[in-house]
Amino acid sequence: MFEVEGLTDLQEEIVSTVRKFVDNEVIPVADDLEHDDVFPDELVDGMREMGIFGLTVPEEFGGLGEGILTYVLVVMELARGWMSLAGIINTNFIDIYLLNQYGTDEQKQRYLPRIAAGEIRGAFSMSEPGVGSDVANIKAKAILDGDSYKIDGEKMWVTNGLRADFVTVLTRTNLDAETPYKGMSVLIVDKEPGVTELPGLTVSANIPKMGYKGVETTAINFDGFECPAANLLGGEEGKGFYQMMDGIEVGRVNVAGRAVGLGTRAFEEAVEYAQVREAFGVPIANHQSVSNMIADMATQLTAAKTMVVNAARKKDAGGRVDLDAGMAKLFASEACHKIVTESLRIHGGYGYSKEYTIERLYRDAPFLLIGEGTSEIQRNIISRAVLKQYKVET
Repeated sequence: MFEVEGLTDLQEEIVSTVRKFVDNEVIPVADDLEHDDVFPDELVDGMREMGIFGLTVPEEFGGLGEGILTYVLVVMELARGWMSLAGIINTNFIDIYLLNQYGTDEQKQRYLPRIAAGEIRGAFSMSEPGVGSDVANIKAKAILDGDSYKIDGEKMWVTNGLRADFVTVLTRTNLDAETPYKGMSVLIVDKEPGVTELPGLTVSANIPKMGYKGVETTAINFDGFECPAANLLGGEEGKGFYQMMDGIEVGRVNVAGRAVGLGTRAFEEAVEYAQVREAFGVPIANHQSVSNMIADMATQLTAAKTMVVNAARKKDAGGRVDLDAGMAKLFASEACHKIVTESLRIHGGYGYSKEYTIERLYRDAPFLLIGEGTSEIQRNIISRAVLKQYKVET
């Protein structure tokens, strides 16, 4: 299938190493771990040993200093094995990006070397109960009181919320700002991994999900939780919305990369099965209806990967990618859902059985239509950007 051209030797080596790890260590155990909804400690240790958690941390802080392209190529490989592994690293990468772009020198020194060493991991929190994509209406507030902020409110759908050592949290720090966006700030909330109760902070139990197993998804409740003022991202209030939106662009490229990885696995399962399953005396791949499905799947997969790579390269070049990331996320997630559905149909009744991997992939795919902004939100973003670009002067 489509291979990315123009990679450095280091990028080629990293992708090849992760691919071997997925083939040898992840695929043989992923179905069992997913069905049991077990956190993959050994696989996470393997990713840590490969330096994946510090992939985009600058070299001066002990990381590999790689960009978004390398990151998304790694995501594709991990998601091909088990999408949840890409989820475990996604919030960490968003936090690295936020610290790189906006953190104070002290914040970078405090967090990035330990992230690069795999000693700590981060989570990322923006959504709230009743407030998903409507970020302007978040209710969580953080009021400065002396040398610390007191945080009150509830956050929802916090991936890695239990095991993370810190969480970047979008809050309201100025309730009287002229616009909601200018009153928001990001606070870095330090917590103890695995601990559900701290003074003023409660982490819920893992929220049961249809798919996306193994990685925990929690709610976090703040009730007067004290966060040092030194943990205000960038040291300046009122920048949080814009910081988070920039970070979400990275998250959307990640979700698009996951869609490519998951779609690739579904495609591979379908192509293999179609060549060994016989009907009417020949492999079903020889039937035109099935071969046409395979052709469409391959085309959609190649187009999706091209869009994701282009968005990642543009982000690495320092450009805005709200349009590119939105398009890549929209197309790749929708294409993945179609590919997984077609793969299940090719498998017939066996596709509905837990005995076959496609059953797991079929349950994972819908998350990609929702995570980091629904398809409907992506269409809003895309249409606004296109109409602005092609604005008719009246």
